Amino acid sequence: MREIRVLGDPVLRTPAPPVTDFDRELRRLIDEMFEAMYAVNGVGLAGPQIGVSRRLFVYDISGRKGHVINPVLTVDDPEEVLDEEGCLSVPDRSTRLPIYATVGRAAGVTVEGVDRLRRPVRIKARGSLARCFQHETEHLDGKLYVDRLPKDTARSIMLRA
Repeated sequence: MREIRVLGDPVLRTPAPPVTDFDRELRRLIDEMFEAMYAVNGVGLAGPQIGVSRRLFVYDISGRKGHVINPVLTVDDPEEVLDEEGCLSVPDRSTRLPIYATVGRAAGVTVEGVDRLRRPVRIKARGSLARCFQHETEHLDGKLYVDRLPKDTARSIMLRA
């Protein structure tokens, strides 16, 4: 099973290059990402979170399950929605559970990319699915949810992680 990388690991702060090889290894990687995500009760997981610097993520949230390779995110509804958000890569040092904070995200987005067979993927999302897509896409850009928080809140979380 792949290990979830945590705050401090350089792979989490490095923008991931596009996926170019659509082979058996990629299909196995996607399966392993789902396995790693489910093992820690996650709802989304990006390649860098398991130490693989590739632009892809998996998700299983709000009755929707899938993966997107080389995602491009477009904001459809920029109205900011505040909600609690955590991250598998930012766990509390003592409990190993994600640390939650209120984070603002766009109300509606569209994610476009391809699946493991290079078939086009285009999903319009609102609510928790939209939040998940934004969160996972930021991982691919070397960003974490704590980057969106006020400095004092981010500092407090990083001291616990």
